[in-house]
Amino acid sequence: MTPTEYEYLRKFLKDNSGLDLSADKQYLIESRLLPLARKAGLSGIAELVQKLQGGARQLITDVVEAMTTNETFFFRDKVPFDHFRDHIMPEIIKARAAKRSVRIWCAAGSTGQEPYSLAMCLKEMSAALTGWRIEIIATDLSHEVLEKAKAGIYSQFEVQRGLPIQMLVKYFKQTGETWQVNPELRAMIQHRQLNLLHDFSQLGTFDVIFCRNVLIYFDQDTKISIFNRLARQIEPDGFLVLGAAETVVGLTDTFRPIPERRGLYKPNDPRAAAAKPVVVGASPRLAVMAGR
Repeated sequence: MTPTEYEYLRKFLKDNSGLDLSADKQYLIESRLLPLARKAGLSGIAELVQKLQGGARQLITDVVEAMTTNETFFFRDKVPFDHFRDHIMPEIIKARAAKRSVRIWCAAGSTGQEPYSLAMCLKEMSAALTGWRIEIIATDLSHEVLEKAKAGIYSQFEVQRGLPIQMLVKYFKQTGETWQVNPELRAMIQHRQLNLLHDFSQLGTFDVIFCRNVLIYFDQDTKISIFNRLARQIEPDGFLVLGAAETVVGLTDTFRPIPERRGLYKPNDPRAAAAKPVVVGASPRLAVMAGR
């Protein structure tokens, strides 16, 4: 891969997915795109770049999906789900007692383990939610992972990663060497394709937004833009849940951290979404890239 080809692919990925690769990630592109090029009958990266420059629509989608990391597992990192069960939902149940409805958005739902984990949490507190309208929207950039999420079929290895055995037995059915989420749980979730770089106002407002382990791949300007737009989609007393390596601090004043609850944030006055961002460091275009 020539330096010119690498720079083209860096810009292509930034513009189409928000992925902000540093100058030393050539190996990552080669390891993920060479197999894709061969599968498409292309000679290598050079011909792949030519096809992209020519506007090959399906190839554009395939390249973005190949470069998007979809690492996830049930009840990943545990702490956010403890917050959801012990802090978020008790407050929501109290605040929405008259309305009796809750809307939750998983903004990077990947292959479904996160939204299904939330659905299981809600099922476990069903006595307190009798008669409630529960809506979980799970979005992702990749069509491929969304199809897997909709099917709710997982290997033995996947269900062993973070899923308590009692929940596996209660909410899944085994078929051969795979396990499928039961129909009742699958019906709780709507799966939709969405690029966070694009407008998402059509989704409406939410009581809880999980946006974990995706913003770490974006540069500072993109993070600020997404945080400000998320602030417009969350109820004034709602909750934003970020990954352990993510924060709003120093980027925007649209959200504030909740003391002693790592990764959990509340919106400030909704009008703060239009506030000027706080720029950290010498350049507002500082590129940030971290591993999951």
